[in-house]
Amino acid sequence: MIETISHDLQEETPEAKARWFQSLSLGERIEMLCLFTDLVLENNPLIAEQKNDQPAAGRVRVLSKARS
Repeated sequence: MIETISHDLQEETPEAKARWFQSLSLGERIEMLCLFTDLVLENNPLIAEQKNDQPAAGRVRVLSKARS
């Protein structure tokens, strides 16, 4: 995984993030999954115990703020 710092807003688009993630090897993707899982569990340890949650019915629409 190449770690770089950028201040370009074009690298923050969902498409750019998808390209970055696709550039990772399988091992690096698994490592990222573990890091994200650890982050979620660290901030909300009880999330794994939420057994009565229901999946969203139908489609889920992702909204984003329009850039001006």
